[in-house]
Amino acid sequence: MNRREFAAASALAWAGASFAQGGARLPIRKAVLNTMLPKEMPLEDRFRLAIDCGFEQMEVTQIDDPREAEAIKSAADKAKLPIHSVMCMTHWKHPLSSSDPAVVAQCVEGIKTSIRNAKLWGAQTVLLVPAVVNPETRYQDAWKRSQAEIRKLIPFAAEHKVIIAVENVWNKFLLSPLEFAQYVDSFKSPWVQAYFDVGNVVLFAYPQDWIRTLGKRIAKVHIKDFTFKNREAKFVDLREGEIDWKAVHAALAEIGYRGSATVELRGGDRDYLKEVSRRFDLILTGA
Repeated sequence: MNRREFAAASALAWAGASFAQGGARLPIRKAVLNTMLPKEMPLEDRFRLAIDCGFEQMEVTQIDDPREAEAIKSAADKAKLPIHSVMCMTHWKHPLSSSDPAVVAQCVEGIKTSIRNAKLWGAQTVLLVPAVVNPETRYQDAWKRSQAEIRKLIPFAAEHKVIIAVENVWNKFLLSPLEFAQYVDSFKSPWVQAYFDVGNVVLFAYPQDWIRTLGKRIAKVHIKDFTFKNREAKFVDLREGEIDWKAVHAALAEIGYRGSATVELRGGDRDYLKEVSRRFDLILTGA
């Protein structure tokens, strides 16, 4: 190792130690979900508001109308607010795990639309709920059916250079970090990774544990808080729930996560969004 390489390695080691100890801002880009922005405002004004409130990027829900998709691209470009991810919207009502080929076909088309959206907008990922376990769909069938359909979609994702990012949600599927990691690894493809939602595991697990287990498989992160005190189970404003945000900060630092994190909460006005952004900053600095 020469002097320059030694200096670079030392700097990386110092940065990693600093993040792990807390107090250093994680190298993560702050994003907001488009549905949180005031719907009554014109698109460009809406996106400029996101920037004014301190957000650097945006995640956008699937858009089926090509003209609307083009309008979003134009407004985002003018506002200089990059779209980093697309949220597929057909996977709940029409899951890949269904036994009905017509339902699966609707989901596949929705995923392809989301991938086309991502390509148009310059986004790197499409968020996908891979399966839904219910009285009609056994767990093992959800696993096998969704695997088979996602494998068919990998060439399409690769062609468009968009990652299919599988998310953990309340779908009674992928109920542990070990299983989530196994599911992602089963595809043996860089075009299938994990979209980790911090708030979705709090009711039954510890997000910092999931982060360390999933590690480099995590392509994107959702940020939201959750409480289960006083016999209530609900999502709440950031830093008002049961999440140990210092532990989450340490875990993200430990795995070297340097991607985007999108806050996914209820919508609101400028003051509300500024407060969300402020609390997001506290999370990213380990405060």
